[in-house]
Amino acid sequence: MVCRREGSYLCTDCESDLPPLQGPYCILCASPRVPQLCESCRRVAPAFDSVRAPYEFLGSARLIVHDLKYRNVRIAVPYVARLLAAYLERNLYPFDAYCPVPLHPRRERSRGFNQSELIANQLSILTGVPVENTALRRTRNTPPQVSMDSADDRQSNIEDAFECTSDLQGRRYMLIDDVITTGSTMSACADALKDAGAANVWGIAFARQGIHGDDDELESGVKGVWV
Repeated sequence: MVCRREGSYLCTDCESDLPPLQGPYCILCASPRVPQLCESCRRVAPAFDSVRAPYEFLGSARLIVHDLKYRNVRIAVPYVARLLAAYLERNLYPFDAYCPVPLHPRRERSRGFNQSELIANQLSILTGVPVENTALRRTRNTPPQVSMDSADDRQSNIEDAFECTSDLQGRRYMLIDDVITTGSTMSACADALKDAGAANVWGIAFARQGIHGDDDELESGVKGVWV
């Protein structure tokens, strides 16, 4: 993927080149280089209990996300899932099921797949935790979050874009995505899950973008915060 040598998609050398998300970062949304709480989470607490990512959206981690999302390099999925499974093994949380962040049906038809669902399904195979692909659906085909100029615009853009049609009373979910851009999308997903009765909603993505990132989309209390 990086070294371009023949062999596996992500060799040992390329894997060691992945940029880890290191502290300090926001204890809620994992925004890099922020001690304790970022300004956005101080202003409005997100609906999720907390989100995390093993890597920062830079360099080789960014290449992997772009390979999967834009170049249809689906061989990246088992590698991403393996790294996420290892991260979750080191950070144990009592959740009942994975819930991939859904795409709007129009966008999924255009892309041909939902990368978050592919990752969640592979994670389920590796960990034995079930996936609930139908627990959450996207009702509005929103513009990419990066096209929004402010946090308020991003929040308005994604507001009421997701819904649950099942009774999720007491269920605990781990949201799955490829990259967290602002955290607004995961927060909107968590809000819909909790409105349907979910007790806890955490989230994990392969990579976390910084506050001033320039890529495309992505994106209660403080209990259950990862430290």
